[in-house]
Amino acid sequence: MKNKPENLNFCEHCLSIFTKIRPGEGWAVILFSMYAMVLMLCYYVFKTLRETLILTSFSAEVRSYAMAAIALVLFFIIPLYGMLFRCTRKVQLIQWITFFFSSNIIIFYFMGRAGMELGFVYYVWVGVYGVMMIAQFWAFAADCFSVNSGQRLFPVIMAGQALGAVIGTQMFSFLLPFMGPFNVLLVAGILLAATTIFVSAAYRLIPAESAAVYADDTETECSQFDHFMGGLAVVMRSRYLVLIAVVAVLLNWINSTGEFIFADFVSTRAAAGGEQEKSSIIAALYGDYFTATTILGFIIQVFLVSRIYRWIGISGALLILPVIAMLGYGMVVFLPIFSLIWLVKIIENAADYSIMNTTRQAIYLPLTQIEKYEGKTAIDTFFWRVGDLVQAGAIYAGLNWFGFSITQFALVNMGLAAVWIWLAVLIGRRYRNMAAANQDNGPPMVNRPIPDVHAPAGSVLRHVLADDHFTNPDPNHDVCRLSARQSDGNELPEWLTFDAIYRTFYGQVPEHIGPTSHIELTATDSEGSSVSTRFYFHHSKQGHALNKQSRRKRTGY
Repeated sequence: MKNKPENLNFCEHCLSIFTKIRPGEGWAVILFSMYAMVLMLCYYVFKTLRETLILTSFSAEVRSYAMAAIALVLFFIIPLYGMLFRCTRKVQLIQWITFFFSSNIIIFYFMGRAGMELGFVYYVWVGVYGVMMIAQFWAFAADCFSVNSGQRLFPVIMAGQALGAVIGTQMFSFLLPFMGPFNVLLVAGILLAATTIFVSAAYRLIPAESAAVYADDTETECSQFDHFMGGLAVVMRSRYLVLIAVVAVLLNWINSTGEFIFADFVSTRAAAGGEQEKSSIIAALYGDYFTATTILGFIIQVFLVSRIYRWIGISGALLILPVIAMLGYGMVVFLPIFSLIWLVKIIENAADYSIMNTTRQAIYLPLTQIEKYEGKTAIDTFFWRVGDLVQAGAIYAGLNWFGFSITQFALVNMGLAAVWIWLAVLIGRRYRNMAAANQDNGPPMVNRPIPDVHAPAGSVLRHVLADDHFTNPDPNHDVCRLSARQSDGNELPEWLTFDAIYRTFYGQVPEHIGPTSHIELTATDSEGSSVSTRFYFHHSKQGHALNKQSRRKRTGY
């Protein structure tokens, strides 16, 4: 377990507050986080403007049809992306696609300044950008990090993405009165083009111990796989990817139907203010909605996601959002009021953007390169938007054929969430098996026992443990988490504190204390496997000689 605190630089010390980190990972994580932050910042600038443009000129129903059009556009983009992937270096491909989207912003800028109607087209473009660029980023991240490193570091990188969402909503609201919507759009386009500098730099900074390792024939498989359907065919030949694709359809179907319900409430409330105030009321309501969602999502991301992974693992995290959706829409069925749907959508989207979003990226870590790039991109773009297509059909049928009310749409969402829970269980089970096979993970082992320590009564204790008491046979050298307690299973005594980051015991030894304190130290890896060893603090004031009886052999678990 080589992870000496003194080898961590300043940024790694800061990052170690949120997750376990090894020396050399800090700058790579910072660059990946900044990259994700700017991508999401731009997306939320684009997204906030698109809601204003489409709902000012069209109804919430037309908005649903625009989301369906995104899926049709992506159906033609996926094979083209697969062709480019097989004949282009990964870093170069990412940079080209980024410049393509940046150039589109210039076109929209001049169209908007000329007063042209672009609400529908711009809405579709933002939808394509939102899934294409974010999917590409996380395929790149999953390709760069090993399974263990990705599970540790993805929550931190996702925190950068969540911060970008917060900044993006605030940036649009702050700059809009001074610059106007299309000048703000142009600024975001320039920032998007600047993200190309992160790609190659972040890739080079990943330590070899943290990087993904593939079999020698992986690149050959990628280059020889030639199918006119590209990533769609990659998905269809893997049962695991098919399950993920179905969940992507369900997730977006449920979320988009919820957005329709929310948009209907917003339009109704804005209409009460008159036509002249409608645009400003919609912008204000969506501004508050996005702000509350992104702030809550950021808090969950920073303070909870890493801990959730340690408590219940990736497979357990897959169940959180569908349970929230089933309970939330169940409440809306019985109490369909604006304040409740506002609260349900904020909680649902905050959990989606934090816990679910991070987990959706992590479940690709055990896969091959072609599955991560072509398969993942197909799922996160085409299949994701198929959910919109299905949702648009369901909205049309519900409104025009069956005369559904908001309550009945919420009831449909509740039933879909129950199916989602069942699929999440299946995916979680397969992920655990694949991750175990990919990692060949073994539990940590005691390398050498911890010597007993002389800590006289009344003295000030500061004892630093060596870094070689435990070893980890994992081929990726996963970083272990240390914890300490008394050997009887109780927490450490009040006078004693253990700093796991610095492997240091601190305390003021009481004057009146027994002859020894028996301590158990445990090392736990990211899979939950652990091993323990025990040692004594001796409190006698008579020299540093240790009682021979205390030198008996200690048992490691």
